[in-house]
Formats: sequence, C-alpha cells, structure tokens
Amino acid sequence: MPSSRSKLDQLRDMTTVVADTGDIEAVRRLKPQDCTTNPTLLLKAAELPAYAALVDGAIRWGTGQAGERLAIAARVCDRLAIEFGAELAGIVPGRVSTEVDADLAFDTQATMAKARELIAAYEARGVGRERILIKIASTWEGIRAAEALQRERIDCNMTLLFSLVQAAACGDAGAFLVSPFVGRILDWHVKAGDGSFTAETDPGVVSVRRIFAYFKTHGIATVVMGASFRNTGEIEALAGCDRLTIGPSLMDQLAADTGPLPRRLDPRRPGEAAPRMRLDEREFRFQLNEDAMATEKLAEGIRLFVRDLRALRALVAARLAKAA
Repeated sequence: MPSSRSKLDQLRDMTTVVADTGDIEAVRRLKPQDCTTNPTLLLKAAELPAYAALVDGAIRWGTGQAGERLAIAARVCDRLAIEFGAELAGIVPGRVSTEVDADLAFDTQATMAKARELIAAYEARGVGRERILIKIASTWEGIRAAEALQRERIDCNMTLLFSLVQAAACGDAGAFLVSPFVGRILDWHVKAGDGSFTAETDPGVVSVRRIFAYFKTHGIATVVMGASFRNTGEIEALAGCDRLTIGPSLMDQLAADTGPLPRRLDPRRPGEAAPRMRLDEREFRFQLNEDAMATEKLAEGIRLFVRDLRALRALVAARLAKAA
C-alpha cells in the first residue's frame, strides 16, 4: 500500500538529506539539511538570471583589484563561491561544502592554503568553520592536506572518490566525510559493456555499501555520503546511509512518490567488511592503480572539474573586461 508520506520524507527519517546544487531557490524549496557545490554546479548557477546580482557584485569587487586579469578572475571566482556558500548557509541548518580548485589536486600545500583562505573568507562573513566543509579531491596529496586541516578544525569532504582504498585512506586521515560517487562508477561499467544493472547490482551502490560496512565495522568515525546519482533507484538502495547528496530533480521525484521506502543500510548491522587496511603512499598508489575504474574516473573527474573551473574563470574574465 502507498504510504501517506513521500519517499523523500521517509528518507529523511534515516539519512541526512543533502542538496547537490548551487541553485539557491531550489535549496529554499527543498529544505535539505546540508548543501554541496562544485565548479560545475557554480558555473551553471552563475549563468542563471536569478543570480545576476551575486555575480554582478563579485565582478564589481574584481574591478577594484590590482594585478593580472586572469589572476583577478580566479580571485573573483573564489569570492563568488563564498557568496553562494554564504547564501546557502543562511538557508540550510547544517553544513555547506565548498570545493578547493581541482587544479590543486596534486599539491598538498596549495590545497591547505586555499582551504584556509576559504575558511577565513567565510568567517569574515560571519559563517563559522563549524558550518563549512572543504571539498578536496581524494588523491594522496589531497588526503594528506585533509589530515593536516582536520587538526586545525577545518572539516573536509573528500570528493572524487571511487574506491574502497581511497575511502580507507581518508578514514585513516580523520577526514570528516567521504563522498563516494555512485553514478560515475555506474557510467564506467556501462561504457565498458559490463551489462545492465538493477539497483541492487549497481556497482556504484555496491561500492558505497562496501565503504559503509568497512567504516562501521572498524569503528571509523568518518561520515559516508553517497553522491552523483543517476536515478532514484540508486538512492533508495542506499536508504540508511549516513548522508546522501541529491540533485533537485531527483529530490523532486522522491517527493512525488509515496511508496514504501525500507532501510537498506544499518550501522548496527553493516554487513561483511573487508579487513582493516594500513596504507602508506606506495600501497595506496599501487592499490588505486590496480583499480582501472577508480584510476580512470578520478583522472577524468579532475579534468572535468578543471574544465568547468576554467570556463567559470573565462566567464568572469570576460565580464571584468566588459566592466573595465
């Protein structure tokens, strides 16, 4: 029998629902606990007429800055990310995730410096660091940056994560949260011709379940937040995960469905887990290299985020030139 409550509301009973968008109006409408953004989402939001005032304000600030135009454009993009993030922090009761530039994915010190800049900018706007998660790519260098930042009370959301070995290393580093990508894992296997999948056999869903079981079995406090969904079936198959970050269109589909939604993940009964890993740099890189899907999707994900970051900077640079 259909439930009187939507699947989205049922999901909220067992999982913290996070909005995966830079669309401020969608966040107001859907009322998630947290919100995540990335360069791709910010690029889309920056091109919407509804946010012209935010973009115009950042451009005006940029016209008063000294230096080379592309460097100014990069600073304006940082400011724009903070402006969107501060607006979102005024709406959601929980955390807002803001991403470190993907072109810093292999530079530990630069990642740490950028994270500190972002936190300082938020704090200057009255948004405390306890409200922010800094998104960092789950490379060896990014994980080492997160390990140091966590000691400074800068909580990190480890993104572009496609494998248990990445998750295990993030857990060992004490990262606040990991965001295993469900849909992109599925994309790889479909492209590889590995067959069709149900929600239960979806390799992205299986990956998150393995990470969940590993963390809960071994007492790792790092939060597991499934991300990058292609359909509601993937989301339903992970009901009970610590957090799930979901795009507005899929949230709307869940809100319109009143069917039953059973819990699928339970920290008290997490299922069979892999043995505890002890990873140094050599072992991490070797095991990641052994996983063709994770290696390829990590590299591709960094390239795509860098592409959209450059597109955002180009958009800003053109606006700066026009305003000069």
